[in-house]
Amino acid sequence: MRAFLRTESGGTVVLLAAMLIALVWANSPFGNTYEALWQTTLALRLGGFEFDLNLRHWVNDGLMAMFFFVIGMEVSREFSIGEMRDKRRALPPALAAVGGLIFPIGLYLVFNPANPTAVGWGIPMATDTAFVLGVLVVVGPRCPDPLRVFLLTLSVVDDVGAIAVIALAYTRHIDWTAAGIALCLLIVLLLLRRVGEWRSPVYVLLGLATWGAAAESGIHPTVIGLTLGVLVQVYEPHESHVLRMGELTQMFLREPTPERGREAVLGVRAAVPPNERLQLLLHPWTSYLIVPLFALANAGVPINAETLSRAVFSPVTHGVVLGLVVGKFVGVCTGTWVALRSGFGALPGNLVWGQLAGGAALAGIGFTVSLFITELAFERQVWSGDAKIGILVGSLIAATLGRLIFAFAWNKGAACEPPLAEGGAEEEDRPAVLTEPVTGRDHFIGPGAARVTVVEYGDYECVNCGRLHLIVQRLQERFGDDFRFVFRHFPLDEVHPRAVAAALASEAADEYARFWEMHEELFAHQRELDDRSLARHAERVGVPGDAVVGARSRVHLPRVAADIASGRASGVRGTPTLFINGKRYSGPLAEASLAARVEDLLG
Repeated sequence: MRAFLRTESGGTVVLLAAMLIALVWANSPFGNTYEALWQTTLALRLGGFEFDLNLRHWVNDGLMAMFFFVIGMEVSREFSIGEMRDKRRALPPALAAVGGLIFPIGLYLVFNPANPTAVGWGIPMATDTAFVLGVLVVVGPRCPDPLRVFLLTLSVVDDVGAIAVIALAYTRHIDWTAAGIALCLLIVLLLLRRVGEWRSPVYVLLGLATWGAAAESGIHPTVIGLTLGVLVQVYEPHESHVLRMGELTQMFLREPTPERGREAVLGVRAAVPPNERLQLLLHPWTSYLIVPLFALANAGVPINAETLSRAVFSPVTHGVVLGLVVGKFVGVCTGTWVALRSGFGALPGNLVWGQLAGGAALAGIGFTVSLFITELAFERQVWSGDAKIGILVGSLIAATLGRLIFAFAWNKGAACEPPLAEGGAEEEDRPAVLTEPVTGRDHFIGPGAARVTVVEYGDYECVNCGRLHLIVQRLQERFGDDFRFVFRHFPLDEVHPRAVAAALASEAADEYARFWEMHEELFAHQRELDDRSLARHAERVGVPGDAVVGARSRVHLPRVAADIASGRASGVRGTPTLFINGKRYSGPLAEASLAARVEDLLG
């Protein structure tokens, strides 16, 4: 997942450069050469068979099939062994994607209710994964990893929807003989997958033949590209294969001959599914070459006084811009809300609505697939130009809106979580009391004789824990010696990769009697938890920087593990979780609600 994110976001720079080159080229004094180049015909001949397309169609119908092939593999992986396998966690991004498909279509049709421009209804519905992840890199540390995973999962469903629309709505005629040949070839590939047979040369030959048959049939070849990607084998690595790989590697080290080397290579290949091997091989090519080349071939729309004045009053432009900016935002938020309110969905981590709203705004960046559908929908250059201007303007507005939301509301709003069913079985299974009482080994502020003791299981990278930290400080000031606060570690390392390191750093600071000072620093700089930043925080509170990172900090793992074990024994499943006078608190994590609870206990 992280490799996928890095490749997509890195390719964004190249994609943006290609788009700008296309725009400058098409609007330069040499602009006539832009169309002339991409309209150049390139033909392939084999005996009596001839296949000729202009360069733009070779890119759109040929190379982009490889792009959708990679998407197909990612879709297959996500549904088989990835995020979409957990139906509860898959439901919110899936419904968000559906909402993000439906609302933009509806808004576009409001402005274009009838032909000939209504045919462009598919243009504003697609999210450009590469651009979205690239903008998230610019957003930087204010965007938590769970939101990146949410948006990537959303884009998987979004891509499936876009391909379905291309297949069903933008296929104008079908040669049933060629379509039948393509179907037979797909069946052969499916049978090979079922019997576990994988040979790259065979798959490549059958795949190319299927693509050619699809192109001749009238079915868009990109649909075949995605289908072929889905058919590539994907599975969890078998333990036996991994162990065998280790044995073969050891044999090669003892006897480094060509035969042993070949056996070791084959053993490694058997341990890693073909899907992941091909993604690793092809994803950089699609992100850094194919998609930017597509942008270079299609983004060169003339922008001058005439085209801009026409676009300002064009219903096509209005429908595309509002579909991307408003339709996507409303659709993604609505779909997520429905999934969470139903009680059947859950989000990764502790996202708040401010973060989700920023992600929903960024989902309106629709470039690659939107341009792709534009070329399929409109044959008239005028409407195609209006749509492309709408895509550029709408995507720019969506990116700006997302950036503003992250800048000013990234930690605002309640937590994105389904409502708890009072008395439900899930709650009944959880202990309602603190199983391990507070002792002298705990980190606490306040007198032991305090009438109210609040125990928090927290995570230094958790946004809600950061908000609660400020609330606790105000409660301490308000209730004085009647209030004691205890902090225990519960790092959620699956969604917060630096949480454990931060917990260890705080424990290392405790050796210098600086736990609470370090505690304050960590919450003040929640998005600066890499080793260099941790050392800098430590030095600010009077602790040697090298004491809180590396091997010196790892000696405190047992202490952090003990806190985690006590939390799990007490039914802690997320952060922050509070126990007030030994009983788990299930009310709102708002200052007024917590203060009211403390006042009740004080009488």
